[in-house]
Amino acid sequence: MDEPAWADEDAGPIVRPYALTGGRTRDELGGRLDLIDLIETTGEEPTRKMDLGPEHLRIRRITADPLSVAEVAADLDLPLDVVRVLLGDLLRHGLVRRRKPASVSRLMDARLLKEVIDGLSAL
Repeated sequence: MDEPAWADEDAGPIVRPYALTGGRTRDELGGRLDLIDLIETTGEEPTRKMDLGPEHLRIRRITADPLSVAEVAADLDLPLDVVRVLLGDLLRHGLVRRRKPASVSRLMDARLLKEVIDGLSAL
């Protein structure tokens, strides 16, 4: 007799998002993680007492190179609020770091300086 299928391939994950966060709906930073904040793994290693799930560990793997919060959520195929809670856990333990992306004005200044240097070099 065949076992009943709980989900087919197109059904998606069986574990509900709120189960991944222990029912929490807000990160410990009070929702201060912006979509464009860059997340990067630190050199710290997780310990057993940190009680991290597979999603936490996957975030650490994919953020070896900096990714935005939005990119992390897309890679994990999880709702943004769930990813923010998971990132808050990792930030609290010092396993990832957050930084703001370079501002547009700073990028414009760098481009302007390059144009000035190129202009001076052409003289």
